[in-house]
Amino acid sequence: MDKEKVVVSFSGGKDCTLALYRMIKSGYKIIGLLVTFESKKDSYFHKIPKSVFQDISKELGIPLIEIDCSNKNNYEEEFEMALKVSKDKGAEICVFGDIDIEAHRGWCLDRCKAAEIKGVFPLWQENREKLTNEFIDCGFKAIIKKVNLKALGIEFLGKELTKDIVNEIKNLGCDPCGENGEYHTLVFDGPIFKSSIKFNKSGTEITENYGYLTVNGLLD
Repeated sequence: MDKEKVVVSFSGGKDCTLALYRMIKSGYKIIGLLVTFESKKDSYFHKIPKSVFQDISKELGIPLIEIDCSNKNNYEEEFEMALKVSKDKGAEICVFGDIDIEAHRGWCLDRCKAAEIKGVFPLWQENREKLTNEFIDCGFKAIIKKVNLKALGIEFLGKELTKDIVNEIKNLGCDPCGENGEYHTLVFDGPIFKSSIKFNKSGTEITENYGYLTVNGLLD
């Protein structure tokens, strides 16, 4: 019996990538990566260039489904529309990488309910640090793309996520997984990638309380 077709709410970070990996290993067919963009160029939350996502899509062999959130007032509506389009293409499940924040899960399930599609959370209620170590042990590679400057210094930007860095973050009193928003990652290699994602680190920028690593993809 064939398993349901799946789309993944995808930020390019470690948690959604691990959730994606688990679904692939469980035999599900992934038909799309849902990515929200706040402009024609950059992703909504982490300022990752669209060209990098296009490269990720190519190396994963999974189509990119772009959600235009340039009008922030229509964010929920645009996400629901993308889910409905995905359902029309055969998707029965949308996967999310959330771990244990109920408000985030509730928002996701509300969007899925409106689109009449099932919301699935493969990492839900698992230990945060163990999940981070699992991600690394599986052979994935990621860099720190964004930091909350109230929690971590800007010097963490661009560092590869290793167990040593995870312990360093933990020793600073931050959640090792960054689930509270301390940091966000960009995954560039791993067991489901055909080849490593290539990009250039071109600097850093600060917007309010957040620091961002500026990257340029090969397609820029």
